[in-house]
Amino acid sequence: MELLEPTPANLARAARALAEGSLVALPTETVYGLGANAFDVDAVARVFEAKRRPSFDPLIVHIADLEGLDRVAEFRGSLGPRLAAAFWPGPLTLILPKREAVPGLVTSGLDTVAVRMPAHPVARELIRLSGVPVAAPSANPFGYLSPTRAEHVAKMLGDRVDFIVDGGPCDIGVESTVLDLSSERPTILRPGGLPRSAIEELIGSVDLVDRSSALPTSPGQLESHYAPRTPLRLFEAGALARATPGRGVAAIFFDEGSRRAAAGRGFATEIVLSPGAELREAAAALFVALHDLDASGWAEIWAERLPSEGLGLAVNDRLWKASTKGS
Repeated sequence: MELLEPTPANLARAARALAEGSLVALPTETVYGLGANAFDVDAVARVFEAKRRPSFDPLIVHIADLEGLDRVAEFRGSLGPRLAAAFWPGPLTLILPKREAVPGLVTSGLDTVAVRMPAHPVARELIRLSGVPVAAPSANPFGYLSPTRAEHVAKMLGDRVDFIVDGGPCDIGVESTVLDLSSERPTILRPGGLPRSAIEELIGSVDLVDRSSALPTSPGQLESHYAPRTPLRLFEAGALARATPGRGVAAIFFDEGSRRAAAGRGFATEIVLSPGAELREAAAALFVALHDLDASGWAEIWAERLPSEGLGLAVNDRLWKASTKGS
């Protein structure tokens, strides 16, 4: 594994390696991705191997521009172009009919493909220089915490990745919103970095996936995703102010007010995601907080839900998936 600063020479080197079948971890505005040439089935297989990821969980294909989209998918109807014009580059993944050139391993045999144009300039330049669309799930072992810094990737994947391009901390810190345009009605399969409200302002009401579906049709739908090794319990907002933790329990609060309300409850350590109750700041801080707590040897992590609006939905989704016993 080699850590690279995003200089022009290093990006050209990483892009060549990516095109030739190497695994390259790249920064995006959401989380770091583990990139492989989406047309190279052997390279894609290495992604599953490196992540120890079930083959039935599809991968997101990243593109640098709309010309790249035409190589992997197609728009049908007017919604796709409208959404792309409004939100690409950005934290929105669209489920679209796929081109035959996309290997079934990328899409888990589905006739649709998840596509995104990341907003991070380093990611787009790397994809552009490589000349290929890049299949890039989060750069972590399957089911573990998503990485929001290059050091997270290095710690969790090590030599299972060939290169890590260090683009600094991720601005958003939670994965992209996944919107299925192949269904009868537009449906959010995974809440994420683009709020549902922003989508509905543009195209009208959209559905939210029913979690009772047994087989995932997009990344991030399995309930065991994003789990730290340390047991995590998820509580309703304000509940930690009335809780009685045992020894070695760490607490995660949304804002400073909720932390103050729980003062004296006996938590071993406390993390506030956003002192000023800003959902974007909380989202960006979430995985860093979970990584830090998971590495510290606490007996349990207790977390409170955020407001169920905007990016709060995405953070709650991640906490719910990470939890072992909701309360």
